[in-house]
Amino acid sequence: MSVVIRLARAGTKKRPVYHVVVADSRFPRDGRFIERLGHFNPLLPKDNEARLKLDLEKVKAWLAKGAQPSDRVLRFLDAAGIAKRPARKNPEKAVPRKERKAAAA
Repeated sequence: MSVVIRLARAGTKKRPVYHVVVADSRFPRDGRFIERLGHFNPLLPKDNEARLKLDLEKVKAWLAKGAQPSDRVLRFLDAAGIAKRPARKNPEKAVPRKERKAAAA
């Protein structure tokens, strides 16, 4: 059983709120979960403290048990200083498509 820390969508249409949950990777996104660790409201400004609430002790405990965070949750944990998010490098993406084709030929 692989366990992941991910976001589960809640809220109404056009007004999303996400719960940060620990779930089995086979369960659906908004389905059954093991434990709720916090919540995230993307509609609030980035400098607002209520935008993201996490129980950091529970997060550390689940990471110690082997839970894998999703990419978005890993960004939150990197900002909190709990986990390090590796930098991604895709130099091909920055080059316009026509120039990539010309360089390949």
